[in-house]
Amino acid sequence: MEVTMVTGMPLSCLQHASYLTVTLMITITSWRTCSANFPDSVVEHLPGDISTGIYYGWACVGSGDVHKMVMSIGWNPYYKNTKKSMETHVIHTFKEDFYGQILSVVMVGYIRPERSYDSLDALIAAINHDIEEAKRNLDLPEHLKLKEDNFFRATASTSTTTSNKIMNGH
Repeated sequence: MEVTMVTGMPLSCLQHASYLTVTLMITITSWRTCSANFPDSVVEHLPGDISTGIYYGWACVGSGDVHKMVMSIGWNPYYKNTKKSMETHVIHTFKEDFYGQILSVVMVGYIRPERSYDSLDALIAAINHDIEEAKRNLDLPEHLKLKEDNFFRATASTSTTTSNKIMNGH
């Protein structure tokens, strides 16, 4: 995968929008609800100063609508992963899968650090809490306006040329 750096705000500056675009590798976690598991090559090229944990923001698949999202970056301690991963959960019910599409995300804020849980039920409860917090925060006027960011339109119009590249704020 070729990495292209573009001008913008670094991912660690969460008071501003941060941009990341990458080809999706989709895992359907339940019917019409999906999470995008980013390839190792994307995770390996994240800026070194980005903290692990749970983030919230906006996501767009291809040239579709922009939806709320939560993103996990880290080692998923409950599963004892030995490899850092990055997964985006788009908070939307899709009618069909979208393998091979471009996922564009704007990371708006940080919810919490990653942590381990005593049970799968506790992990699921935390994920549901993160989703509700993301929904509330993204309804704030300063975050809601980012849903209409030109980034999503520019990304959609160039999706065929960026399908094998990532772009981030560095």
